[in-house]
Amino acid sequence: MQGPGLLVLLLAAIAFIVVMTARVRLHPFVVLLLASLGVGLIAGLPPQQVISSMTGGFGGTLSSIGIVIAAGTIIGFIMEKSGAAMVMASSILKLVGEGRSALAMAFTGGVVSVPVFCDSGFVILSPLNRTMAARSKQSLSVFAIALSMGLYSTHVFVPPTPGPIAGAGTIGADLGSVIIWGLIVSIPTILAGYFFAKHYASRIYIDPAQETEAEEVDDRQYPSVLKSFAPIVVPVLLIALKSFADYPSRPLGSGSLQALLSFIGNPNIALLIGVFLAFLTVPKITKEVLGDWVGVGLASAGTIILITGAGGALGQVIRDTPIAAYISDVLSGLRFGIFVPFLLSAALKTAQGSSTVAIITTAGIVAPLLNALGLASGLGPTLAVLAIGAGSMTVSHANDSYFWVVAQFSDMEVSQAYRLQTLASLVCGLVGIVVISILYFIFV
Repeated sequence: MQGPGLLVLLLAAIAFIVVMTARVRLHPFVVLLLASLGVGLIAGLPPQQVISSMTGGFGGTLSSIGIVIAAGTIIGFIMEKSGAAMVMASSILKLVGEGRSALAMAFTGGVVSVPVFCDSGFVILSPLNRTMAARSKQSLSVFAIALSMGLYSTHVFVPPTPGPIAGAGTIGADLGSVIIWGLIVSIPTILAGYFFAKHYASRIYIDPAQETEAEEVDDRQYPSVLKSFAPIVVPVLLIALKSFADYPSRPLGSGSLQALLSFIGNPNIALLIGVFLAFLTVPKITKEVLGDWVGVGLASAGTIILITGAGGALGQVIRDTPIAAYISDVLSGLRFGIFVPFLLSAALKTAQGSSTVAIITTAGIVAPLLNALGLASGLGPTLAVLAIGAGSMTVSHANDSYFWVVAQFSDMEVSQAYRLQTLASLVCGLVGIVVISILYFIFV
């Protein structure tokens, strides 16, 4: 197959993924493998080469991010069970003050969602959210959307959340760079969600005083603030220090300090350190904590790891066909490359609902096209990951489990949830890609 037929094949593969995951409800792991087989065989690759590309892409992707995803989910589950996530939320609220409680909840969500899935984070923080709305005599809708978009922003932009980790691994972006720039992009996105909540969501009144107030954090039952933040802050700092130490100009030299930071800042090591720091948030480390809790975290990680590997398989098959070269010729010289990952991810997200699946799938498709899109060097791979992240929150609606979590825990009717959660995710996704595109035109 040659010429425009290759582009048609790629579009057909994307359509196949959307239909099979969104309509037929076939598991994304199976769909991505079937798409890999179909693309390879129809493009004219020998059958044995298709198999080799799939297995090579699958294994290559997991070798870089499999341990990281597993460790990240273990940290998140332990912090959820130990109460560390609630301590983080309470600490930020005390720092900001109840007078700015909606803004505090937005940034609380941003911090909590770095290790914990946004769905779980919203459930954990929902009682506190309702209490703050009641105390400030505001509509619950304001706090629900502020918290929801705060959680959502770091969920799609900042590792060690599994989606951005998988995207960075598939794209080949430096994880430390993704963390740093992801944090930078998430700030205006969180603020956009907050202002949307204050100026639009406030028009829809939802009474917050329908449940008992959240329990105050009890120092005798919950971990300390230092212990609660450590499993997140320490790995992020270590990964960032590795990126600094390994910078081509070698700001710390090439001696033992650089070697040490390069080792402990490796995402695999940094997240393993985070796991053991998470153990310290538990009052007593029991066999249940060491075995059952870790096992539940690994069970949650397993599906994500397999989907990520299948996305890597699809990406490798695309690399080994003439598709990438053809698209490179078509797109050469054009300066709109940053919008392609965003639009593709947004289409997949809107169609099948899962932000993580949208990130993983889009990363697998975009990775072979980085040269064609002008994103292969410098900050390009990092911005490609972030553009995919922005698309993966655009938009949240009825096929997204997070949509229902926000709606149900905030007493929203379905029509209200569409006006609030869906519209807010559109606004935040667009703000995210605007910020990313500005960075793209400045630095790439």
